[in-house]
Amino acid sequence: MAQYEAVIGLEVHVQLDTVSKLFCSCSTVFGCPPNTNVCEVCLGMPGVLPSINREAVHYAALVGLATNCTVNLRSVFARKNYFYPDLPAGYQISQYDLPVCEHGFLRIQVAGNEKTVGIIRIHLENDTGKNIHAQNENVSYVDLNRAGTPLVEIVSEPDMRSAAEVVIYLKTLYSIVTYLGVCDGNMEEGSFRCDANVSLRPMGATFLGTRTELKNINSFRNVQRAVEYEIVRQQDILDGGDIVKQETRLYDAVKNVTHAMRSKEEAHDYRYFPDPNLLPVEINPDDLATWRAGLPELPKERLARFKDMTGLPEADIEILVQHARIADFFEKAAAMSDPRKCANYMIGPLLRECHAHNLPVDPACWVMKPEALAELVRVVDSGVISAKIANDIFGELFSNGAMPEAYITENGIGQISDSGALEEAVDAVIAENPAEVAAFRGGKTKLSSFFVGQVMRATKGKANPALVNELLNKKLC
Repeated sequence: MAQYEAVIGLEVHVQLDTVSKLFCSCSTVFGCPPNTNVCEVCLGMPGVLPSINREAVHYAALVGLATNCTVNLRSVFARKNYFYPDLPAGYQISQYDLPVCEHGFLRIQVAGNEKTVGIIRIHLENDTGKNIHAQNENVSYVDLNRAGTPLVEIVSEPDMRSAAEVVIYLKTLYSIVTYLGVCDGNMEEGSFRCDANVSLRPMGATFLGTRTELKNINSFRNVQRAVEYEIVRQQDILDGGDIVKQETRLYDAVKNVTHAMRSKEEAHDYRYFPDPNLLPVEINPDDLATWRAGLPELPKERLARFKDMTGLPEADIEILVQHARIADFFEKAAAMSDPRKCANYMIGPLLRECHAHNLPVDPACWVMKPEALAELVRVVDSGVISAKIANDIFGELFSNGAMPEAYITENGIGQISDSGALEEAVDAVIAENPAEVAAFRGGKTKLSSFFVGQVMRATKGKANPALVNELLNKKLC
């Protein structure tokens, strides 16, 4: 890549978490039997009239406000004409000349530096259905349950220069839409997916190269791998003296390759024209002011506040704010005990358990509650158990949802903090190891860890380490 620069822009499709579809009252619930959440409108029957979902307009405006866009008080729906089996009407209702939001930007952190990625437009449109290609049959099926589900498409400027920047931008955008509550964020179900436009140009050039569009990628890892592959593929083509074809390509995650799907369409290929069945969308200025005032605390602001609360590095805090539910979990626990220690348990042992059990980093999938995490911090601080014991039992607490105090009592693992009982154990260890005592008193002070270990072994790990050290210093010195 020494002689080329990658130029990348994204079209991110965010499925809005409304109860009903964009132009009819059909349910948007995922996973229902095929072709059951459908009606004449989303099936594209002749003569039917769509009716706009007000909540979808509200959600689209929220996304615009949170991404520094101008929210247009008047926007227009258009017909985007193309033919595909999962598009029953033969056209998609989208927005073109007058979208609901435009001229925004996102600031992202890249290698410690701030980078601004421009947002050209955010427009509303209805989703298509879904084609299902049977592996062992020479047949394809069409499920139209998804057809008509409201989407916003967020179109960026071609401001990204690497796959790493693409992932950072996507994660930033993902956090925003999930914090707003406008999207459930389920990437496996297609709630958040993107098309990536990738081109190369000579390093230092200002013109744009020929781009290819990588279609419908729905995980951060696959986006990164697909873009990285496409950059190398285009470089090989240019190095060989050939030209890159403008086309739409699909990414095969199993083989880690992209392959041609069709030639890339331009706007004129879709023959956009205003939808004659839909009036322009008019947003009341008072409603927009209310929506702006009601914006929740967004990830960037929450990160700054959590950093002040805990004093931890920004890289650690980013783990806590990546999803609103994770941040809410931490906030509840931190309100009941030491915030820094709660954060460290979440970043360390809790993430470890998620990976060990192949669980998403999402409190909705955990049995452990914030109250249990806060109580664990408190019992360690009060000396009921040591930090080592807390780490040892964390897996059990995470898996069974037990409250720490009850678990400690039931299993008899409370820490020994009685000075009389510990003094007997210390005296016994000193009496059993005269050579080590003499060496310690002769200047080998590193042997203090040996004595602590012996006392911990004698008490089966239950001794209060701070008290053990205090007694040993008193008796050995």
